[in-house]
Amino acid sequence: MRFQLNFTSTFLTACLTIMSLNAFANDASAIDIDHAYIREVPPGAMATGSFLTLKNNSEQEVRLVGATSDVAKKVELHTHINDNGVMKMRQIQYISVAAHQETKLQPGGLHIMFIGLQKELKEGQTISMTLKFKDGSQKSLTIPVKSVMSPMNHMHHH
Repeated sequence: MRFQLNFTSTFLTACLTIMSLNAFANDASAIDIDHAYIREVPPGAMATGSFLTLKNNSEQEVRLVGATSDVAKKVELHTHINDNGVMKMRQIQYISVAAHQETKLQPGGLHIMFIGLQKELKEGQTISMTLKFKDGSQKSLTIPVKSVMSPMNHMHHH
């Protein structure tokens, strides 16, 4: 009888532990974000892109299905496609990150598009963005605004 009671107690403890771990195991917590930034734009520009690396630390695919930010009227997931030799940007429904892999959002490829900018974005500022995942979980980020203009080469003539 004593063995059965100990086994039952141990079994219940193990079940509760697994249940509590699963309660916190969501897509947002499985993803690490690296190298995130939003591109600086000239005054009057109405759209820009954000780029980052999504690293999936889980055993299953994770899908990024959207994003929001108070700096733009709309935030969309985009990719570039080659349409008869012409590169075109297209909205997509999700960005997939395979189990234990990473997906890079970069210029000329997958990216997050900010449309209808509400304010001027200058290098050195930071903006808030929330990523939304297929399971309903979210991850909030603060990312820097970066200039993508390369510094001018300073050539000294004597």
